[in-house]
Amino acid sequence: FSSRRRHTRSDRDWSSVVCSSDLIPPGFYRTGTDLDASGKWRDGSLVRWRDGSLRPVGGWRLHPSLGQVTTYAPRGMHAWKSLNGTRYIAAGSYSELFAGIAAGSKFDITPSDLTDGTEIAAQNLGYGYGYYGGNGTTILTGHTYGTPRPDTGSVVAATTWSLDNWGEYLVACSSTDGRLLEWQLGTTADAAPITNAPVNNSGLIVTEERFIFALGAGGNPRKVAWCDKENNTQWTALSTNEAGDIELQTSGSIQTAIRTRGQTVIITDVDCFSAKYIGSPYIFGFERVGTSCGIISRKAAADVDIGVFWMGNGGFFRFDGNRVEEIPCAVHDHVFENLNVDQKSLTWAHVNAEQGEIWWFYCSNAATEIDKYVALDFKENHWLIGDLSRTAGVPRGVFAFPMMFDSHGKLFDHEVGVSYETSSSQQSVFAETAPISIGTGENIMQVTNLIPDEKTQGDVNISFKSRFFPNGTESTHGTFTPANPTPVRFSGRQIRMRIEGDAPYAAWKVGTMRIDAKQGGKR
Repeated sequence: FSSRRRHTRSDRDWSSVVCSSDLIPPGFYRTGTDLDASGKWRDGSLVRWRDGSLRPVGGWRLHPSLGQVTTYAPRGMHAWKSLNGTRYIAAGSYSELFAGIAAGSKFDITPSDLTDGTEIAAQNLGYGYGYYGGNGTTILTGHTYGTPRPDTGSVVAATTWSLDNWGEYLVACSSTDGRLLEWQLGTTADAAPITNAPVNNSGLIVTEERFIFALGAGGNPRKVAWCDKENNTQWTALSTNEAGDIELQTSGSIQTAIRTRGQTVIITDVDCFSAKYIGSPYIFGFERVGTSCGIISRKAAADVDIGVFWMGNGGFFRFDGNRVEEIPCAVHDHVFENLNVDQKSLTWAHVNAEQGEIWWFYCSNAATEIDKYVALDFKENHWLIGDLSRTAGVPRGVFAFPMMFDSHGKLFDHEVGVSYETSSSQQSVFAETAPISIGTGENIMQVTNLIPDEKTQGDVNISFKSRFFPNGTESTHGTFTPANPTPVRFSGRQIRMRIEGDAPYAAWKVGTMRIDAKQGGKR
């Protein structure tokens, strides 16, 4: 909306008020109060902005050949090509490791002696653990039902998988099992421990120079060990090889590592390090590049051309190749005040490079499985929010579409058409503004007409909500099917507009919406 007005002799009439993605900046704003977000979009789901117009995100479909891959929630996924061009995926749940090829064949490659982990984060709060209403060891006075308890360190993180390819072979590590595994393709072979590799690791990554980094090597949460170059069975440092290890000088625990241009970034729950290959005698040089920037989970980092991005425990961060900086976030309160911190280990990041977006999937405070996302459009620099349950995925590249798993082990192609669900329940695709008022809100406006602006008229429905006072009762008006013009009649000191896709959905685009309004009374 625009509070632009035309003065008349009586100063009681307004020209068309503009509800515009040009005047209302793209992206959502959910920090502070409703009125703090005045003139911005405040709520929505499954929408994005591109070149100034509001539109739905791409839909999804069950992968036509792989489909239902498992019955558990995958917590880590990787896609790669073999030497003969066969396209593979691999993913792991708390108790299994599996692979598949594009043609549809699926392989259970779980080692027979794999240590099962935890499907969702578990807190040691079983019967008899502690005092009723207490923190496990003492009675807490004044702690009523629903009051957050102190951090006792009793939450057992959900099991996640580090997956990468060593040439055409798959290498993998479960955060619970801790062994470095290798699958040398083959339809009947299971993944097997890499000879001589350290055990009790928290993860792995293959560097650009083809070393395997074992993270948290040997159970030491600050240790990084690496094999000889091009030889993943040689882990003992000798004068004749390039194997080695280092214990990082940090107060935190290594959570993850990610390749980026010319270096490998290692992120702890406290700070961030850069590892660069320098050759003999030290092999790698390690440098702390950020402090107070710890990551929220092992899977919450993503790399794009302009740097590495990750979600922390209270903000979002970017490493640009030289230093770490916190990213201003317009939906900070919405995310971190409604985050289930007990399930933060489920949080993971997904790159949608074609749209210039990084998505983070997380659990809201009422959920024990992922149900929300927050996304950064790093090309146009705004934030998106919404509802969607996905537990692991890979970007477009090896496969024609981005691919993601749901919590039931179904694999979906994404950014396909505008169909959003294969079940009977339909996803809501909408965007809603924050309250808008004329001037400082001292005047009541009477709205009589809506003048829509759509790519194809009728692809969306529009409704309005009005109030006479910021904390007063809100009235809903509509839904209206757009026509030129669309008669609407309501009044209020502040109003909100909601644009919602009309199912079955089309590839709609919404530009400048206008309403006719004038100053008036409550009637």
